[in-house]
Amino acid sequence: MAGGAREVLTLQLGHFAGFVGAHWWNQQDAALCAPSEAAAPPAELCPDVLYRAGRTPHGRETYTPRLILMDLKGSLSSLKQEGGLYGDAQLDAAIAWQGKLTTHKEELCPKNPYLQDLRSAEGVLSSDESSVRVWSDFLRVHLHPRSICMIHKYNHDGEAGRLEAFGQGESILKEPRYLEELEDRLHFYVEECDFLQGFQILCDLHNGFSGVGAKATELLQDEYSGRGIITWGLLPGPYSLREPQKNVFRLLNTAFGLVHMSAHSSLVCPLSLGRSLGLRPEPPVTFPHLQYDATLPFHCAAVLATTLDTVTVPYRLRSSPVSMAHLADLLNFSGKKVVTAAATIPFPLVPGQSLPDALVQLGGPAAWTPLSACGGPCGTRCFALSVVLRGLDGARHTSRLAPGTALPSPLHACTTGEDVLAQYLQQQEPRVRSSAHLLLAPCNVVPPYPRLFSPSLSQHGLVLDGSPPGAAVESIPVLGALCSSSTLSQTLGDLARDLSTLDVRRWASFLDAGVEQADVEEALEELGSLAQCYRGGDSLTD
Repeated sequence: MAGGAREVLTLQLGHFAGFVGAHWWNQQDAALCAPSEAAAPPAELCPDVLYRAGRTPHGRETYTPRLILMDLKGSLSSLKQEGGLYGDAQLDAAIAWQGKLTTHKEELCPKNPYLQDLRSAEGVLSSDESSVRVWSDFLRVHLHPRSICMIHKYNHDGEAGRLEAFGQGESILKEPRYLEELEDRLHFYVEECDFLQGFQILCDLHNGFSGVGAKATELLQDEYSGRGIITWGLLPGPYSLREPQKNVFRLLNTAFGLVHMSAHSSLVCPLSLGRSLGLRPEPPVTFPHLQYDATLPFHCAAVLATTLDTVTVPYRLRSSPVSMAHLADLLNFSGKKVVTAAATIPFPLVPGQSLPDALVQLGGPAAWTPLSACGGPCGTRCFALSVVLRGLDGARHTSRLAPGTALPSPLHACTTGEDVLAQYLQQQEPRVRSSAHLLLAPCNVVPPYPRLFSPSLSQHGLVLDGSPPGAAVESIPVLGALCSSSTLSQTLGDLARDLSTLDVRRWASFLDAGVEQADVEEALEELGSLAQCYRGGDSLTD
């Protein structure tokens, strides 16, 4: 069982959250299954934080994600709601009725060709990635029967019966049926934990699941006071002006979701490959060594999952972990509950280069790719910072210059990799309270992770010169950061201004879903208050 782990319960709310979550769990599974040398030290990350041990009714031991997942009817494709690990509960149950039986059997959905390739050819893929329609098409991890909670009153596909508005999502968890189902699953997972440190919530921001997330965080805050609640508000790729209702609803759902979830969470972080939360579309962010299709959720979710797998490291460490609550306390002081994320994927390292060399070449936070739809970090002020750098072997952590050689920078004088990273942050953000973690373990990007990497990368994500390698990229070094930044003042302010220009009465279906004009005015006021938090000089030395 957990063996002293500080457990985390994950909630995934929405279909894009399902995409990000599927990549996330696949990466955890790849790390668990990665071969290790007999004399290797224990893994730096403790999988018991995210996973639970169990046993099937037939006595088979299991190790499954500690997860509650909510999605809509039609989103599972060939995946059974009860999963495939514990068998079919309905077929296994004893039938007491002695009379005549008539069986009505629904035709099974055929497995996606991409998933068939994954399971039959040891990860050798021949099917096109574009065949991936839903997150279950590429999920390799077995789920516990209590993980999946389906919302049958709304449809995943089609034009009718969609979960489009914040009010619809709020009303779901006001219905006794769904509220009791969520509470039962929460109690099941929480009661078996020895030391529950909190909840991480992956939630769609752009659709009605923002309302589900608002009610879920409120429930968690009421029922589990004192536990950390970190909410990741997820938005898919770029959008088009040719869909005005969809864009207006996205704006409204995002605004309401951020306001309500920040009120009930320890920390909220929007995650997106877009550059704006507002009505004006902007091109997606770019990475020097990634070639992704921003119109494919399969691609966008992979990048965001890699970021999550990095920035969540502090509360998943086996040794000297930072609890979710302490991480939130570092970043959310003075009312700053919304933070931004940034990453360098992969962290640019050439063969033979040391960490001090690479950091000097990289430059400061302006070189990190912003991933919270808040624009670039240039000209902004950072109030608090948590940075994780992973995937560098120990021999690279410090400078290997010959004795007597002039040092190119103060970083080259540091004697440990941790000191190098801490010194780097002190140089870049001297007046900011910060936390830094350096890990040997890289991010695993084996199939079904999409083929996003430029041909100039080695099998382990190093940047090569000359002819491209023959082997596919299997792991990469990554730098990830969470930052409380003054850029949020403009981002939240712009979101409020876009909201104020809307005549919400023109979008009656949004109001009909359970939101009133007074609620819009209140959300505007709350957004303004949030934006104001990031305007002052609230660092440690001010």
